[in-house]
This record gives sequence, C-alpha cells and structure tokens, in this order.
Amino acid sequence: MFSPFARFVAMAAKKKTVPTPVVVDLDDEELYLNRELSWIEFNRRVLDEAEDLSHPLLERLKFLAIFATNLDEFFMIRVAGLQEQIFSGVTDLSSDGMTPEEQLKEIRSRLLPLYKRQSAIWKKELVPALEREGIHIHQFDELTPSELLDFEQDFVDNVMPVLTPLALDPGHPFPRLLNRSLAIAFVLYDDSEDKEDMKVAVVQLPAALPRLVKLNRTGGHHYVLFEEIIRAHAGILFPGLRLQESHIFRVTRDADVEIAEDEANDLITAIAEGIRQRRWGTDAVRMEIASDMPRRLTTFFTKALELDASDVYNVDIPLNLQDFFLLMQLDKRKLKDAPFNSHQLPEFTAEGTDIFEALKEGDIFVHHPFDSFTNSVVRFIEQAADDPLVLAIKITLYRAGGRSSVIDALKRAASIGKNVTAFVELKARFDEENNIAWARALEQAGVHVVYGVMGLKVHCKVCLVIRKEGKNVLTYAHVSTGNYNLTTSRLYTDVGVFTGRQEFERDFVHLFNLLTGYSKHASWQHIGVAPLNMREKFLALIQREIDHQNAGRQGYIVAKMNALIDQKLIEALYSASIAGVKVDLIVRGVCTLRPGIPGVSENITVRSILDRFLEHSRIFLFHNGGDEALFISSADWMPRNMERRVELLFPIYDQRVQKRLRDLLTMYLSDDVKASMLQTSGKYIRRIPGAPPMRVQGALLATAKRK
Repeated sequence: MFSPFARFVAMAAKKKTVPTPVVVDLDDEELYLNRELSWIEFNRRVLDEAEDLSHPLLERLKFLAIFATNLDEFFMIRVAGLQEQIFSGVTDLSSDGMTPEEQLKEIRSRLLPLYKRQSAIWKKELVPALEREGIHIHQFDELTPSELLDFEQDFVDNVMPVLTPLALDPGHPFPRLLNRSLAIAFVLYDDSEDKEDMKVAVVQLPAALPRLVKLNRTGGHHYVLFEEIIRAHAGILFPGLRLQESHIFRVTRDADVEIAEDEANDLITAIAEGIRQRRWGTDAVRMEIASDMPRRLTTFFTKALELDASDVYNVDIPLNLQDFFLLMQLDKRKLKDAPFNSHQLPEFTAEGTDIFEALKEGDIFVHHPFDSFTNSVVRFIEQAADDPLVLAIKITLYRAGGRSSVIDALKRAASIGKNVTAFVELKARFDEENNIAWARALEQAGVHVVYGVMGLKVHCKVCLVIRKEGKNVLTYAHVSTGNYNLTTSRLYTDVGVFTGRQEFERDFVHLFNLLTGYSKHASWQHIGVAPLNMREKFLALIQREIDHQNAGRQGYIVAKMNALIDQKLIEALYSASIAGVKVDLIVRGVCTLRPGIPGVSENITVRSILDRFLEHSRIFLFHNGGDEALFISSADWMPRNMERRVELLFPIYDQRVQKRLRDLLTMYLSDDVKASMLQTSGKYIRRIPGAPPMRVQGALLATAKRK
C-alpha cells in the first residue's frame, strides 16, 4: 500500500508545476466559510445517510433521528448564541463577514428545505418500508372497537392521573414548558356560556410513559403514538367542554448553561443546578408545530414564548423522532447492521500475559471499535488495579457513560490501598449528570476526585499507572482520542496508544500536577498541552513543512479531526498551500477553511466521511522531509480546544505504531464510497466509487473479522 506522501509525490511528478510566490490577505473574509452554515452542511450529510439504501432500514431510521437530535443541539447552543448576541447588541461579524441577524436568516433559509426532505424520507420511504417489514404506526381511528375500549379504561386508570392539563388564560400564567418536551394544545369551548370564548389548554407528555404504545396484535409489531391516545380522550380530560381541535407542538430552549466558577462555593452543586436549568431551559429559541396548527393558535404561542415567526417550523411528521430509537430494540437483525466482534489483541488476551512486561517490548496501538475496548483499555486499568506492584493510578474522565468497568476498577484499586486520582470533568456538556454520579461514587470508595480547573474544561484522555519495580518507580500510560466509555467505544472510531516509554514520565507527571494542583510548568519535552503550547506546536509543525518546501523538499500534511475552525491554524494551512505544501484534511463536521481557491488553497483538499461509526479519531502526519512526525490528539482545531480546554497532543515514536497510523490515513484518503469532498462554494460532493470501491469502515471491519 502506498503511503499518502508517495501518492502525492507521484501526482506532483506528473504535474511538474512550479509554485510562484503570492501575497494574500489572510484576513479576507472571502477565504472563510461560515461556521453555522458549515454545520448545516454536516447535518445535511447525516440526512444523506438516512436516504442511503446501503444502510439497513432501521439504521436509516437511526440516521433520521440523529439528524433531529443534532438540530436540537444546534438550536440550543448555536442559534441561542446568535440570538443572545442580537439581544446584547453584539455587532461582531463572523469569519465570513456576516452579522448575527444575517446568519439567523440564512440558517432558516437552509433549514427549511432540510425539514421538507426529512419529512419526505419519513413519509415516502421509511414508513412504507417499515410497514412492509411488519412494523406499523397506526392512527387512533384505525383501532378496533375492543382496542378502543381497552385504551379508554387504561387512560382513566393509568394515564389520566399522570397528566396535568394547564389552562392558559389571564388567571393562569403561561406555563414553563420543559425543554424539548412534546405538548398538546387543546382549543375548547364552553357551550353553557352566553359568549362563545375560545379556551386554550396545554398538556405536556410525561417523559416517564412510552411514546410508542404497543398494540396487542399478532403478525408484526403494531404501535400507536401516545399523544394520539391523549387527544382521543380529551372529553375525559376536560369534562363539560367541547373540543374544537388539538395540535402537537414542541419548544426548544437555550441550554448553553454557563457556570460562574468564581462565584460557586461548591462546583458540584453549581453543576447540578445547571442541569436543572437546562431541563427547564431559559429563553425559547424555536417552536416546532404540527402542520395543521392554525395561524391564530401559532400566533398565540409565538407571542407567549416571545418568539418571532421566523423561529417557528412547521413539521408534518411526528415530532421528536428521537423517540423512534425504540424500534432499534426490535429483534429484526436483517434490518440492522450486522453484529461484529472486535479484535482482541494478543498482548492483552494471551494466557499469563503481563501487560507491563509487554509494554517494555514496545508501544501497543488500538483502533476502536475494530479493536476491543474491554480487552485492552479496561484490561489495562483492571490489571493496574489488581497488580501489587502498582502504587498509583491517575486518570482523566470526560464521559464515562453508564455502568462502567473502568469506574469499578478504580474503586477496587482505591479500596485495597492504592493511590487513585480521578479527574472528573463535571462540565462535559449534556453528560454532567452522569459525571456527578460517578464522582460521588468514586469519592465514597476512597478515590481522590478532582472536579475542575478554573476556567477550563479538561478534555484530554490519559491514564497514568505508577509501578514500583525493584528499586525503580516506572510509569505506564494509555493515551487516546476517545473517552473511557464502553458504549461510545462501540459507536465511535477512536485510536489509542499504550506506552511504557519512560521519556514521557516527566511530561505526564507535570500534566497531572497541572490538573490537580498549582503549576506553571512550561518546558514540555515531548507532548503538546492546550491551552499552554498546543496551537504553537501545531503552527511550528506547519511552518516546518513550509521550510522544507522552500528548501526543495516537498512538504506534505495529513490531518484528521472532527472540526476545523481555528483561524490562526487555517491561516497557517493557507500559507503552507501558497508555498506549495500539499495538505489533505479529513474533517468529519464543521470546516470553515475554503479549499480550492486559486493561489491560496488550491493545494488543500477537505473530505468528510460519515458511516456506520462516528468518526472521532484525531490523527496528524507531517512529512518532515522524509522523517515523518505522527501524532494523536484529544483536540480538534477549534479556538475552544486551543484556548479554553486542557488537551493533549501525543507524539508517536514507535515505528510499528507509526506504520499503523500511516496506513490508516492512506485508507481514509482512499475511501470513495462514504467520503464527500468539500467544494470551494462550501457544498460537499460525494466521491464516485471506483472499481473496486473502497469503504474504509467496511475494510476495517473485514480486517478485524479476519484477525
């Protein structure tokens, strides 16, 4: 297999082009794409996957639900931020020169066609296909008389006590509707009154009850939506009133909770309060309504929620498609991706294997989910917990997930007297509640838990094991691009390295001292640490490629990440391209770099790969005149990663691991099935498959199966 650089050199030899010096204003807004619109393009590609017939049916449904989930977070964080800028009178322009008002207008313009496309995929493709497979979502008026009787009795006995009808009139202030909860608006009339006044009431669907209610029918899987049951029994909810109409709607609120750390006496209490605020939300930022809601009612709710008409989105399919993830639990194997077994590395699974002895022979590379997380990462931490020679374990926990073997091992290690320090990042967005629970459980087991670094999120992923071997104290480490989370290790692609190289010891010790104590350590020998020196390290690596190029040695950079937004790094890539350095970027999500601009970024390609697993690994290759430098990192190229988070850039010195990463990047650059190429316009175009086609995740699964 040719390396990425060898492939480029062959192409360059054919072109025989000689770059000419160009003076470019790198602050020119024409050189940059809009961050918010780039995100919309990313979610458009998620919608592409929902249409892709190469995915099994329920996986397509999953992608449609992910599209809706992504939109929720986009409104709660990004749109809410733009609205806050307008409210606060902020006049700063985006990198492409747009005002907040212009961005909001363009966001709506881009999203309306995507809402229509989402509706078409659901109604014209997925629902008919589900029905052909015996999965039916019934309208309430399709139920049999006996089913109707059963539902009426069940509604009176089990549902009605849980519901809370809320009247909306001068005597009842508009209720604080839960963020992202489904609600039903009822329009009612009291025929006993002389004057016919419209009465409006709201019922929120309780999250404790299932959205998809299973019907007791044979021959397939039959459901009716919970809101249809409530609507059908409005006469019981509002006795003595006449129901005129009812409509489903859903409110999305600003959920970007800020914690004033300098004012919080107890950070864990402050975070818990932030979780409560997010659940209820603050200001509304979007209202999704069923398409049959009349204008007078829409206007009523828009005014009550202090929204503009442009904040309202009409939807003619079930709201909150995330609830349909339930169908993934059906025993319909042919409708889901084929199950797979991760490869179990012999260094961790062979009988009598001592992981620490194995690491004396060289570093060990893992690529999840293709390599087993349980039989590598968990095994490493479990052996450290049980090994009598291990004195201490230090670990950063950003998202530990649900039930965790890692947490169990750390608690066990502490219970038998080892010095265990866990840095638990309470501010991991949308995962704070889990992390609070783990933090308290770890503390109760005797683990020394550190909750935060003032003003920063700790996003690096590293576990350090300190072991007494004879007269020496040695360190062993695991460094990863992903979290210590068993669930996401099966859903995300991440790379990690286990190392027993003692040259890293001082850097790792200083890193944890930085996290847990007071430190102004500045002389990092091997690693890059944000916000201290990571951006500068990347800039120096890019400049070195420019220097090689100017000296006649072809420069080349490959960078794989999740997002590229940082303007200083983009400017450096533009400078490299202008100098003639070839740059291949693999960016899954948002990218504000504009490739293909003549004289500026014509030597830069950007591709995005979306497939069965969420691409999450961050890998960087710099050709360095033939002496290649490779790194893995927890950081994307975003200002927040470089300035407001503690991140780690880890160099790869082991030649076998270098080859694995080099080959891996070559595979990603060769993908012509799931890769889309970013155009100068900001649009993405799917690559045309070759003969044979190359689908990188499929190839990696096949390799894991052979192993």
